[in-house]
Amino acid sequence: MEEDIKKIALKAATAGGVVLMNYFGKVKSIDYKGDINIVTEADQESELKIISIIKDTYPTHRIVAEETGDSGLSSPYKWIIDPLDGTTNYAHKYPCFCVSIAIEYEGEIICGIIYDPVREELFTAEKGVGSHLNGTPIKVSAEKELNTSLLCTGFPYDVREDMDSNIHHFRNFLMNAQAVRRDGSAALDLCYIAAGRFDGFWEQKLHPWDVAAGSLIVSEAGGKVTSYCGETFSVYGTEIVASNGLIHNQMLDVLGQTG
Repeated sequence: MEEDIKKIALKAATAGGVVLMNYFGKVKSIDYKGDINIVTEADQESELKIISIIKDTYPTHRIVAEETGDSGLSSPYKWIIDPLDGTTNYAHKYPCFCVSIAIEYEGEIICGIIYDPVREELFTAEKGVGSHLNGTPIKVSAEKELNTSLLCTGFPYDVREDMDSNIHHFRNFLMNAQAVRRDGSAALDLCYIAAGRFDGFWEQKLHPWDVAAGSLIVSEAGGKVTSYCGETFSVYGTEIVASNGLIHNQMLDVLGQTG
């Protein structure tokens, strides 16, 4: 991978984080994209800042971002951007949110950058190179049993319309794992798998910008990422299971339970 492209990704992610911290606790404008799906001026300004930095160096690269959509450009390079993962947390002054940027080349994610500006934690991964936290290599946990594992998950924005959407999985994992957390930022959840803070994660109805960077960070930290059926993971799919690899099959067994 070009060294310059990683530098631009790092510059864009940290610049987006600066925007988020400038607005944190001061948000005045909140719009709704659905009953409970919100967007703030911080999302929008962070995204514009990130895109401007990318375009200054790579004006022909395709960009897919949560708020502005797909640039429509034809390029082997695609930037997949979430300028603020954890918007609901952010709007409520709950300090669990991040910037997520992934770079896809010819259909493969080759770089993932996730920046938590509250804790100043910068998670990075390059295909075939490994994952790092603030420059230090990270690895997934060594936990072998689901019963003693700490898991995390999330719920889709249509949870009020589709009450079966993840609720029965949540109940089943409560009965089979040591504990389950719901922090509200899929990108950070995946980073925490990579860093060994969580042992497993599952969620459905996510978007590419939620998981593109984080899935590579998990894989490069020695973890495993698949669909609920154990099939090859795609950032354009509708399900994700990420783990340290050791408890992965146990998680798939629970996800296969009905009711």
